[in-house]
Amino acid sequence: MDVKKNMFLTALKAALKNEKVSWSEELESQDWVELFRIATTHQVLPLIYEAVYDCPAARNMEPQVFMSAKQQTIRSVMLQTMKTNEFLGLFQHLQKAGVQALVVKGIVCRNLYPNPDYRMSGDEDVLIPEEQFKLCHQVMLDYGMQPADPTQDIQSEHEVPYGKPGSPIYIELHKCLFPPESTAYGDLNRFFKNVHDRAIKLSIDGKQVVTMGYTDHLFYLICHAFKHFLHSGFGIRQVCDIVLFANAYGKEIDWIRILQQCREIHADLFTAALFQIGQKYLTFDPSRAGYPQEWQEIQVDEQLMLDDLLEAGIYGDGTMSRKHSSNITLNAVSSEKQGKKSSHFVIKTLFPTVQNMEGRYPYLKKHLYLLPIAWINRIWKYRKETQTVLNNDAAESIQIGNQRLKMMKTYEIIK
Repeated sequence: MDVKKNMFLTALKAALKNEKVSWSEELESQDWVELFRIATTHQVLPLIYEAVYDCPAARNMEPQVFMSAKQQTIRSVMLQTMKTNEFLGLFQHLQKAGVQALVVKGIVCRNLYPNPDYRMSGDEDVLIPEEQFKLCHQVMLDYGMQPADPTQDIQSEHEVPYGKPGSPIYIELHKCLFPPESTAYGDLNRFFKNVHDRAIKLSIDGKQVVTMGYTDHLFYLICHAFKHFLHSGFGIRQVCDIVLFANAYGKEIDWIRILQQCREIHADLFTAALFQIGQKYLTFDPSRAGYPQEWQEIQVDEQLMLDDLLEAGIYGDGTMSRKHSSNITLNAVSSEKQGKKSSHFVIKTLFPTVQNMEGRYPYLKKHLYLLPIAWINRIWKYRKETQTVLNNDAAESIQIGNQRLKMMKTYEIIK
């Protein structure tokens, strides 16, 4: 593994244990710059900075090398603290109004870290029963929240984002956890149909929140990572969330049920690789988590996964070329689920279905006959982007997509 990436993982593991690294060997300025760049790409800079800033190797370094990382860390932590406080207030407001809201990911995962607000969250995810959307929407408005996209048809969409003027809070309100129209992973919703009946309560900063049961929540974290993996990948922070959640609540988790469900969606080798990464490079403790023998016996090469997620960035957007490679991987998975030949996904990559296009081109919802125009518009925009945006090359996208297809076959996600 690249030396800088190894340093990054060492510092991240120390942060998860609330420890400092003890590096004493002199490092060049560019080494520190690269370390902080990787941390920023994976949105874990506060964790990394806290773990390294006072190590012997850093003490003799000129202060300006660390200044930018320090300032960014302070800003990020302060902003996250404000978001956390605002969200807890909003959630109490929803509960008092009778909304059956479940907190998903975000603050629940953040609470597992030694310093919770050092784990940044761009938004908070809230899941509600679809029939409560009208009530919830009004309660959100009463609290001062507003739909982030005024043009969105909030009644028909499965996910509605909200913001609040003058506040950094950003909420993604879910009627279901995955886009039901997605051929690749829309069927994952079936595992979460009755999660409200299995809800539990947790205390965060002295306030009570309601969330999914331990088994449901861990499986959702896995599915969420899996969804991003089918696109263009995901970063190390999601592995940290999964590892910390398993360590904290593993004895309450039905691991066999999760294994059965992972096998059903062809994600058992994928998930085993995540836990092997967690055990080798992070803080996953199989004994503490009650990780059963059935899981430990799964043989898989986790290095492929580790290399991919370190390159991917937080949600597979490390580069535009990688981001665009999702057209290849996602359509390959969709085509296989539909029982179509491998050549079909190439055509689908160039000419997606109306369901896959209407998110970016809302006019297709009312005017299906404009689909050919949307195809042309999409191809023109892509050509324009590849000419003007750095790290955005069509040939490289194809190369990355094909490499990731091979990896998906190795993990038996596709044949």
